[in-house]
Amino acid sequence: MAEDRMLRVRALLDAVRADGRTALTAPEGKVVADAYGIAVPGEELARDVEEAVAYAARFDGPVVMKIVSPDILHKTDAGGVIVGVEGASDVRAAFHRIVENARAYDVGARVEGVQIQELLPKGQEVIVGAVTDPTFGKVVAFGLGGVLVEVLKDVTFRLAPVDADEALSMLDSIRAAEILRGVRGQAGVDRWAVAEQIRRVSRLVADFPEIAEVDLNPVIATAEGAVAADIRVILSDTPVKERRRHTRAEILTSMRRLMQPSSVAVIGASNEQGKIGNSVMRNLVDGGFAGDIHPVNPRADDILGRKAYKSVTDVPGEVDVAVFAIPAKFVASALEEVGRKNIPNAVLIPSGFAETGEHALQDEIVAIAERYGVRLLGPNIYGYYSTWQDLCATFCTPYDVKGGVALTSQSGGIGMAILGFARTTKTGVSAIVGLGNKSDLDEDDLLTWFGEDPHTDCIAMHLEDLKDGRAFVEAARATVPKKPVVVLKAGRTAAGAKAAGSHTGALAGDDAVYDDILRQAGVIRAPGLKDMLEYARGLPVLPTPKGDNIVIITGAGGSGVLLSDAVTDNGLTLMDIPPDLDTAFRAFIPPFGAAGNPVDITGGEPPSTYEATIRLGLEDPRVHALVLGYWHTIVTPPMVFAELTARVVREFRERGVDKPVVASLAGDVEVEEACQYLYERGVVAYPYTTEQPVAVLGAKYRWARAAGLLGGGS
Repeated sequence: MAEDRMLRVRALLDAVRADGRTALTAPEGKVVADAYGIAVPGEELARDVEEAVAYAARFDGPVVMKIVSPDILHKTDAGGVIVGVEGASDVRAAFHRIVENARAYDVGARVEGVQIQELLPKGQEVIVGAVTDPTFGKVVAFGLGGVLVEVLKDVTFRLAPVDADEALSMLDSIRAAEILRGVRGQAGVDRWAVAEQIRRVSRLVADFPEIAEVDLNPVIATAEGAVAADIRVILSDTPVKERRRHTRAEILTSMRRLMQPSSVAVIGASNEQGKIGNSVMRNLVDGGFAGDIHPVNPRADDILGRKAYKSVTDVPGEVDVAVFAIPAKFVASALEEVGRKNIPNAVLIPSGFAETGEHALQDEIVAIAERYGVRLLGPNIYGYYSTWQDLCATFCTPYDVKGGVALTSQSGGIGMAILGFARTTKTGVSAIVGLGNKSDLDEDDLLTWFGEDPHTDCIAMHLEDLKDGRAFVEAARATVPKKPVVVLKAGRTAAGAKAAGSHTGALAGDDAVYDDILRQAGVIRAPGLKDMLEYARGLPVLPTPKGDNIVIITGAGGSGVLLSDAVTDNGLTLMDIPPDLDTAFRAFIPPFGAAGNPVDITGGEPPSTYEATIRLGLEDPRVHALVLGYWHTIVTPPMVFAELTARVVREFRERGVDKPVVASLAGDVEVEEACQYLYERGVVAYPYTTEQPVAVLGAKYRWARAAGLLGGGS
């Protein structure tokens, strides 16, 4: 059956191509819809007025009449659609008017006739569609339809194809999801029928890569079903270019030698201070890299006390990585030698390639690398750090604080911001990697490696684009169940929508698609650079929550309100305090304080009140996370609060009670030291902000849900 339907659609698409067209007519669209079980109204193609009258009489009630022309894509714009036509005389008049409007719109347009379509009952108008995204390939879309679609732009996206459950989840992912369930006495829609339209469209575009866009708009959704009033199918006018793919085993093999090398050659090594080749050599030597370091320079015998070689082919033994510190124009010939030496990785620091318009030069080095099986990192990068190997292969400042955070950036400037943040906050890192032009190695390669790397607990990536969104999603889905992945995606433009031929295409701006699909992959998207870095720093510190109930304990009512707002803004749940727990909290707070949630102990309370209420929150198994709001007073100074909080949290963790605890400290400058003290002891704490600690907690919850540790969606 599936094979038969594909053959029918294949024959139709081939015929459309042979006719030199990229857009299907409405009757052709119905052939596709019928083949894939996409529900559409009853309809007939009338080639003259009398056929129109006869066909209209077959339908019980008014009909919709639409121009059928392979040369008119937007029928409404051409005056080619009339709704609610009933009776022979009105059908005749409508037929003539539609044809005349079409002739006036495009005098040369071929007119095949007028479509006579059953008028659907009133219902909720939604849009179901699919587009070909330049990053993610086939993407299916769902949202409110009809006249609202381009105004509200309330649309959600998923990678195609989707299964029934994923299609159903799309109905809950739009802002107007409540409308579909029924509001103000209106019946809800048949959710499974709508989801089935989504699933079938996604299957269609997955089966036929040459279909660029599909538009079902509007789909009339009622309590009894969902029927597409109109279907538009547009074919691509360019062939799909397949990207070269590497297997997971191949990626891990080459990445292991890149990140854990035994031998490194520096092509362009130099004794002259101020040269990139000198900086790279110094960082490798001074950083304590225990492997072999081989300087390559045809005009030197000795560099920094190490024997220099005229060519990398002269280096004895195996080499895992060749770091290039030579001008762009010399890279290709040196890369040939790297290939002949069977070196698996080339780290290309030089700029002067695609980023400056030198695409041919970059294409040349990619072709050389592919010929020899060399993986390229860069070009146009600052290098990379692999701290657990004491490897600092970069011309930037050294960094040697080992830890569990892997950081990558497409930009050198962002890379250095990462470095400074890590040093200032004492964030230990497992690696910092520059990606630059991403001529070969990119985020999915690094993600595959860091997902398996025992030294890495959290991965944070700055990116401007993804070369292969599907490969990234595949790598993310394999990694997220084991460790969090945080992404800062730069560029919130809708450039991808400019040349769209359908409503769905016009809505599929770059950022909208990225946002939904990164969420679908379980990735935590950071709104800004500081957020990405704070998430990366904080997520490994916080234990994984075991449930959704969050309790705020605060010494200041104002902070409590702001913390409550932050909890809601981050999609978290304030616990509805049960009566017995409410009574227990009241035993520790003054009469003018406030129980409930937030628990307001007031600012003048001694350390014992903070300690007692924090203990109560940690003791009660119904409470899953604590948000603490501290207000600086002389009664309870900042370091006193920090020390008692850290002590109580440590005591409970030693007893096996390990809940996330975050804190917001308001006060004089002493709160900065108190926050640092708390952070170092497993409590994510920030001065002067109520938003940041809750945002980090929210990121932890999003990861826990995506990893399947809490249940529910991400």
